[in-house]
Amino acid sequence: MNQPHYEEVADGIFCIDTGLYRQGLAACYLVREGDRLAFVDTGTANSVPGLLQVIADLGLAPEYVDYVIPTHVHLDHAGGAGSLIAACPNARLVIHPKGAPHMIDPGKLTAGATALYGEESFAREFDRLDPVPEDRIAIADDGMVIDLDGRRLIFIDTPGHANHHGCIFDEKSSGFFTGDTFGLSYREFDTAKGPLMIAPPTPVAFDPDAWQQSIDKIMGFTPKAVYLTHYCKVDHPETLEQQLRQSIRDLAAIALAEEKDPEERVARLRKRISAYMIDRVQDHGCDLDEARILDLLGVDIELDAQGLEVWLVRRAKKAATGKFGT
Repeated sequence: MNQPHYEEVADGIFCIDTGLYRQGLAACYLVREGDRLAFVDTGTANSVPGLLQVIADLGLAPEYVDYVIPTHVHLDHAGGAGSLIAACPNARLVIHPKGAPHMIDPGKLTAGATALYGEESFAREFDRLDPVPEDRIAIADDGMVIDLDGRRLIFIDTPGHANHHGCIFDEKSSGFFTGDTFGLSYREFDTAKGPLMIAPPTPVAFDPDAWQQSIDKIMGFTPKAVYLTHYCKVDHPETLEQQLRQSIRDLAAIALAEEKDPEERVARLRKRISAYMIDRVQDHGCDLDEARILDLLGVDIELDAQGLEVWLVRRAKKAATGKFGT
């Protein structure tokens, strides 16, 4: 990825396509204030040459990068963090405390992702996970202010999609970098009704109640926009909030309908989620045919089925120990 697609979507905020799977699926963001730079999310190791090219296009150098801030450690968001830190000698990695150990030693992430995607797919799409030296990591507690040459970026703890997820509020643009917490919204599904918001309950820490509370925290800032990893800037999040909340409830309900029969459950979840996604897209007024919808959402549907299965297994274990809950 030597010539990435990117665009300035707000004052000093560049949305960069990370090139994962297809154009328009995954992004990261470069924030510029003066001559100082910060990345929010990184894409994969394959993405890093393109990110460095964007810096060069702006007439700057990797030495100008002060921060690399993954919203969470899932590989489409943080797979390239170690490689990017290695290329940016003055940058510090700002990360949720529960995510930091996986950045220092990515062995468990590598093993888990290889098991999930398969060795060939992992090597092709993600290449490798480079460790980040511990002395270059800053732990981001809830409410931490990151100062980028006077531009305040506020890190907010937002579990639900993952228990180590954080979102970053940019005071200058009144916008939130939301990772996966404000869902995904592919531009192919935009209609006269506006964007379509879909929650991604991917492995391994889906928690619908915590997710709803995290949306409360985001909306408490009255953001004017959200900068989605999947995909790009979406304005007026207050008009989209209920769509996202309903999607979380709907996907949890799909899982609970299959809770009592674990045998071959992932296949049934996959089928139910596929039907649900087709209905959501078509009800939104999108005229794409079913095959194209499933093509665009294929990776998400597979991960969602796996994520809901993990959630159901976790619920069963809690019920067995008398600690039932989400």
